[in-house]
Amino acid sequence: MAQDTTPNAALSNLQVMKRNGDLVACDPSKISVAMSKAFIAVEGDSAQNSSRIHELVQSFTQNIIETFQRRMPAGGVIHIEDIQDQVELVLMRSGEQKVARAYVLYRDKHSRRRAAQEKGITNPHPSINVTHLDGSKLPLDLGRIDTIVSEACEGLEEVDKKLIIDDTLKNLYDGVPVDGVSTALMMAARTLVEKEPNYTYVTARLLMDNLRREALSFLNVAPEATHKEMMELYPKALVAYVAKGIELEQLNPALAEFDLEALGAAIEHENDKNFSYLGLQTLYDRYFLHCDDVRYELPQVMFMRVAMGLSLNEAKPTERAIEFYKLLSSFDYMASTPTLFNSGTRRPQLSSCYLTHVPDDLEGIYGAIKDNALLSKWAGGLGNDWTQVRALGSYIKGTNGKSQGVVPFLKVVNDTAVAVNQGGKRKGAVCAYLESWHLDVEEFLDLRKNTGDDRRRTHDMNTANWVPDLLMKRVFEDKEWTLFSPSDTPDLHDLYGKAFEARYEEYERMADAGEVRLFKRIKAKDLWRKMLSMLFETGHPWITFKDPCNLRSPQQHAGVVHSSNLCTEITLNTNEDEIAVCNLGSVNLAQHVTDSGELDVDKIRNTVTTAVRMLDNVIDINYYAVPQARNSNLKHRPVGMGIMGFQDALYKAKTAYASDAAVMFADRSMEVISYFAIKASSDLADERGRYESYEGSLWSQGILPIDSLDNLIEARGAQFIEVDTSSTLNWDELRTLVRKQGMRNSNVMAIAPTATISNICGVSQSIEPTYQNLYVKSNLSGEFTVVNPYMVRDLKERGLWDEVMVNDLKYYDGSVQPIDRIPDDLKALYANAFEVEPKWLVDAASRRQKWIDQAQSLNLYISGVNGKKLDITYRMAWFRGLKTTYYLRAMGASSVEKSTVDRGTHNAVSSGSAPTTTAPVAAPVAPAAAPTPAPAAVAKDDFELSGAAAEVPQACSIDNPDCEACQ
Repeated sequence: MAQDTTPNAALSNLQVMKRNGDLVACDPSKISVAMSKAFIAVEGDSAQNSSRIHELVQSFTQNIIETFQRRMPAGGVIHIEDIQDQVELVLMRSGEQKVARAYVLYRDKHSRRRAAQEKGITNPHPSINVTHLDGSKLPLDLGRIDTIVSEACEGLEEVDKKLIIDDTLKNLYDGVPVDGVSTALMMAARTLVEKEPNYTYVTARLLMDNLRREALSFLNVAPEATHKEMMELYPKALVAYVAKGIELEQLNPALAEFDLEALGAAIEHENDKNFSYLGLQTLYDRYFLHCDDVRYELPQVMFMRVAMGLSLNEAKPTERAIEFYKLLSSFDYMASTPTLFNSGTRRPQLSSCYLTHVPDDLEGIYGAIKDNALLSKWAGGLGNDWTQVRALGSYIKGTNGKSQGVVPFLKVVNDTAVAVNQGGKRKGAVCAYLESWHLDVEEFLDLRKNTGDDRRRTHDMNTANWVPDLLMKRVFEDKEWTLFSPSDTPDLHDLYGKAFEARYEEYERMADAGEVRLFKRIKAKDLWRKMLSMLFETGHPWITFKDPCNLRSPQQHAGVVHSSNLCTEITLNTNEDEIAVCNLGSVNLAQHVTDSGELDVDKIRNTVTTAVRMLDNVIDINYYAVPQARNSNLKHRPVGMGIMGFQDALYKAKTAYASDAAVMFADRSMEVISYFAIKASSDLADERGRYESYEGSLWSQGILPIDSLDNLIEARGAQFIEVDTSSTLNWDELRTLVRKQGMRNSNVMAIAPTATISNICGVSQSIEPTYQNLYVKSNLSGEFTVVNPYMVRDLKERGLWDEVMVNDLKYYDGSVQPIDRIPDDLKALYANAFEVEPKWLVDAASRRQKWIDQAQSLNLYISGVNGKKLDITYRMAWFRGLKTTYYLRAMGASSVEKSTVDRGTHNAVSSGSAPTTTAPVAAPVAPAAAPTPAPAAVAKDDFELSGAAAEVPQACSIDNPDCEACQ
């Protein structure tokens, strides 16, 4: 019987070798199907029913089969690629070039798909290739993009996966770098943040894909990974990371002695989902360890590294590291920036703040400047006490000459801070303090001016007034004030309260009698006016109060508080032998408020107890750049636990910042934190021993911070102070416990600015009110759209969140007050910092201050600034018993009408800087209240400030990336 050669019959004498090596019988029908698809691709579905095309396909197939039969008449093996080559050739020879092209594209598509599948790419893009780190090019994996974006959107409401993917693909090109794919994904998501705050979490999770690729590749753990895969890869990454960090001489070799398997198992990969984009980008840019600019540290690994570093001296280090890790990675508490930078490294400088004393001799002065440089190198913020240095014109016995005063030395300090930045990670930062009776104080006030002799200006450092109560009393009483050189009045520097007043008045009598020749008499109000005027014009010097810092200090028996620190929250003793050191960390108050708006007291107890232990560990593990710092820190063991997320906590409690309820919340929350912080330190004393200088302290006398208010009231006089002394907890029980067990730490609490760590945790800074509800935040990591998620949630619930609302918020610089359709209760709740009268900031701070053994970084926001308003605000701060104030954030009284801009289409978000002008806003949420004392004196003191109101020089532009205090 003749051999069957029809195209549709299998040919038993010919076999086809598939690409995987398998042999199958040659089936001509499969050749026909492939060519038919090529015709359909060119001519459409009508080709399926075309007899002409059917006949062509049959003829071409027969031609191809006959070709192979001629080549192999006895049969044989044909490779699949050879068959496809023949199909292309037949189509081209027959003149079907378009069909041949379709077949070639079809063949290439499947070739790419096979090649991609061999590399694990499940759904390759038909035309876009990605250039990987090793230079290879592979098809863009649409399947992986879908997985990554799906993971990024998981659990988040009102985010659109498809929108992100579609926008991303529009911005990709053939040969795009692998990092460029991640960047395109992030850009697609971050542009949507202003419309839906949850996109900030989507963007952060997309950024994590880049971070994982970079770190895991460097550690040879995996080329890349999805979020879900990190459950298994994080433990492996931790082991590889510790080994690599030790090899690179960046990590402490002692970390290898931990039970890394147990620590790896404790890592919560799901916590990676808690980052906002700003928080994660900040970690990447400034915190992660790196080698040759490659970050090989991942977020949970970083938190574990910090926890391990803080557990080195524990009896059970692995167990404690897990406890510390859980607290940090949950964002319930966050260590300070130096601790995050350096814990677990070979040079663990973990402390945040250093306070130094500058003596009145050349060797001592330049020794103090050298100490500044050494401390700044390892990321320490500095506060220098310069009061003891003699004034301009003072006699120099050794040379029979006259002193040039303090200012020329401060110029050297300024330039040292610029030259020695904080390990290359952030600008060096120092604040010089001078008491307000110093003869150089008037020139000191001018240091930050942009006019005058530049050799006597310090444009890069901070300055602060150290104001005695006696000056404030004389301001209220409209009396004269005398300026002295400390070379003539050396003991004033170490005196405070009634002792200072008595000795100061004695020096004034001596000056009247000619026994002190170098002095100057001025009206107290004139000096006060200039202090406020310079604060308004230049943002410096800040106003801090000497007497409350000393009269309420637990360590009065051991020395004198001569200054505060860089951010005005630390109040520790200093002398020539002791540089005060403080170790900071902050409780995330927003994480300790229940859904019903109540404080979670049990959670606060647990968080604070662990946090105080972590802070105490810092003291023993810490690297000390100078011996005076080590001496002081080991002797007194001060720590400063603070809070952040206060505004977020108020939002969760549905409480407006400008309200009595917010003041009560500030009081209650700080009382609970203070109670458990003191108890935790006392329990540590029972476990580890009391601090060395405990005996004689207020603690040893059973006097707690709330009790030390009596010292201030008695010394100042009741007519010059108004403070609340109420309490709700059983403080008698705690006093008894402290007398019995003692204290592990001389000081326990201080509220720092938390500018960067609050970004990491995605909450409001420290005790700050909301800056704006929609704005662009600028810092060292770039620019980030920030929108108030609580406001968006409430507006959505009332059906008010739409494109028009977004544009209105842009138009009004993030303010809800001028937008008519927003209800009054939401206007009160979401009033921004400049719409909350400073009275509320001061009142809330006063309630917190009564529970704190140190101080708090209190920024004051004042709109429509004039001399009278500044005068009232700062007198009120003193009258309410505050120890310190920090930056003045001022906004001009005049406004600019945006008449050329259509409200419905305006798209420019205001800059991150505090504006010098502002659009009209509604009336303030609450009226300003003058301080209770001497209202008549305040009312007639309506002085004018220099500078036009419409061009207000800013104290410190909000989130200025060059401003250390904002980092």
